[in-house]
Amino acid sequence: MAAQIEQVIDTDLLARCCFIVDQLNTHKSETWVSLVAKREELDLNLGEKGKTGILQSMATRMEFLTDRQRRIRFIYLPKHTSWLNQIECWFSILVRRLLKRGNFTSVMALQRQIEAFIDYFNRR
Repeated sequence: MAAQIEQVIDTDLLARCCFIVDQLNTHKSETWVSLVAKREELDLNLGEKGKTGILQSMATRMEFLTDRQRRIRFIYLPKHTSWLNQIECWFSILVRRLLKRGNFTSVMALQRQIEAFIDYFNRR
């Protein structure tokens, strides 16, 4: 998932990026902290995983990743949000049936095709 986060960040190196993720422990990883520090060109001693600094624990990594002052930050959903599984199912359908096979010449074309797919899907 870090590669996907990096790909999004690379689309516009000056844009503010906000990623909404669940509480999975891999979403508070050393990899993500290092990625944010690198992309924001922060000259920090991140510490040592499990021992010191920002990398000391999941809590310290999460605190670093959620800092509102950063250009790249993460928002963590509450732990018990199972209702979001329905949204994940919907996005999975959208990706499999439209986006993976789609050919989009512009953002407007993408928007039109998504709206047409939603109309089609709701009728079926």
